[in-house]
This record gives sequence, C-alpha cells and structure tokens, in this order.
Amino acid sequence: MQSNDVFILAIESSCDDTAAAVLKNNVVLSNVVAGQKIHEQYGGVVPELASRAHQQNIVPVIEVALKNAGITKNQLSAIAFTQGPGLMGSLLVGSSFAKSMAMALQIPLIAVNHMHAHILAHFIDEEGFDKPEFPFLALTISGGHTQIVMVKSFFDMEIIGETTDDAVGEAFDKSAKIMGLPYPGGPLVDKFAKEGNPKAYQFTKPKVPGLNFSFSGLKTQILYFIQKNVAVNSNFIDENKNDICASIQYTIIEILMEKLKMAVAETGITQIAIGGGVSANSGIRQTLKESESKLGWKTFIPKFEYTTDNAAMIGIVGYQKYLHNKFENAAVVSKARIEF
Repeated sequence: MQSNDVFILAIESSCDDTAAAVLKNNVVLSNVVAGQKIHEQYGGVVPELASRAHQQNIVPVIEVALKNAGITKNQLSAIAFTQGPGLMGSLLVGSSFAKSMAMALQIPLIAVNHMHAHILAHFIDEEGFDKPEFPFLALTISGGHTQIVMVKSFFDMEIIGETTDDAVGEAFDKSAKIMGLPYPGGPLVDKFAKEGNPKAYQFTKPKVPGLNFSFSGLKTQILYFIQKNVAVNSNFIDENKNDICASIQYTIIEILMEKLKMAVAETGITQIAIGGGVSANSGIRQTLKESESKLGWKTFIPKFEYTTDNAAMIGIVGYQKYLHNKFENAAVVSKARIEF
C-alpha cells in the first residue's frame, strides 16, 4: 500500500440503516449495511427504535467493514459521517461514534450532507459506470426528498426545484399502504407495475409552477380512487393490483420527467444524474435511459447498491473533502434539517 493513498472510514446512520464503508481514494473496498426489520410491523420507521438499533449495530458493522477492506483502523486517514438531514436520534449515534474514534486515532473528522452524498455517489470508481462532468443536473429522489439540483462542482450545488409538500418516495409508499401492501411499499409497487398496463387508470398530474413538485394531491386522488372502486367491488385491488401499480408509477414518472425536461430547457444542461432511494425504481431507470436516444440527454444511473442509504456515498464525499482539507472538530453538531 502506497503511503499517499487516502483511506476513509465512512459512517451512515441517518434513518434506519446502519452502514459503514472503507474507501481507498475513490475506490470502495467495503460497503456494509445492517437493516432494521423491526419497523415493518409498524408500517414505517419508529425513530426511538431506530436509534436503539443503531447503537446495537454500529460496532459490528464497522468491524466487518474494516475486515472486508483488509485494513486496520490504524491505517485510516480520516473518518466521515452523516451530519444530516435525518432522524436526530439516529444521526447522533453515528456522529458520536465517529467523533470518538477520530479522536482516539488522532485523525481528521469529516461531516457530510446526506443529500450531497446521493449526488456525488456517481464519482465512486466502478467498472462500467461513467462519471458526469460539471455542470450537470441531479434528480435526487427519496422518501424524504425530491429535488432538481444544478451541480457546478463537488462543493457548489444549487437546488433549482423541489417538492412543496411530500416527497416522491412517500407517494410510492403511501400509495402502497392505501392498497394494503406491507412496508416498505415502494419496491412492491415497482414489482407489480412490471406486469401491469401503465395506462389502465388515469390520474391527474398536479399543476405546480416552475420546477417544483407536489405529491400530496396525487396521494389523496389515489386514496379516493381506491375507496370508490373498493366500495363497488371489494376485490378490486386484488383483481387489478398490477394495473393500479403500473398506472401510479407511470403518473409519478411523468411528473418527474416533465420537470426534468423544463430544467434542461431552462439551463441548457443535458447531463442528468439520479440519486436517492427511489432511483432504484426500475421504471424511472428505464425511462431515463430511453431519454438518451429520445431527447439527446446523457444520463447517469448509479450502481444499485449506491442508490439506497449506504456509507460508500458518504465516503466519496469524505474523500473529496479530505483532499480540500474540509475538516471538523468535536464541536460539530448533527442536524435533522441541514442547509443544502
């Protein structure tokens, strides 16, 4: 191992996944995630239970990450952690551990914005995956965020469009809940949509000015649609599950694509990258890929394991911050809401 190599231990604990990764420069050596099954019975993440599970998981997850990477803690150059946004109790577990370990090893501490990490995950070195060139547009879509971001450099990003109420991930999950599907429902909507007719049912797309989004009205519309049809036929959902899911997914993708087209027209930027948990959706991925030939865009879709919450994406931001000496001290605080 060359002495000028940078080894970053990254910790991600913003929600219900405890994750740790080790990067050698911009190459991922290990990427370990411990999920939390306990939330399924409640139909959503319970913050107190999440933070307790992080406390149980963080030490073994970091041990496995270091072991899988084939390095010892004494070879680490710095420790990066998620500062926010996220659940406060969950964030505190990750930040407290990162601070303590960095202090014990006497190495730099690096704070990372979770949403920046979703965008910059594209800069992880992966065979078969290209990196976007600055400037590019990033569509960050998750359970808590829906944003169009103009990315001018690693540390210069501007939100040019965002949701005014609910995020796209919530629209998927709540639609699934309305249909009686278990949590998390978004992946199930995607699964059933593959077998359905996307134009079986028509849903009205919200009229929101500019590049902003709104999904609360769509959720209400889907609720009334399901209630009305179930009142007529109690087996309506079971008999038409694939078509309902396909129609919901088609509408959501249309909303996202319309705003992206507007963003491209306004900025003249034709490089489009997606990130966030909902970018794992197969329909969104396929539609974006098709836009290369249909619209002349150059699109960037991350490796599947870097779409949902993971520590590798925290590590790649940590690496860039390390190169630019953007370090923190132990006084840095976690933030449930953080300035973009």
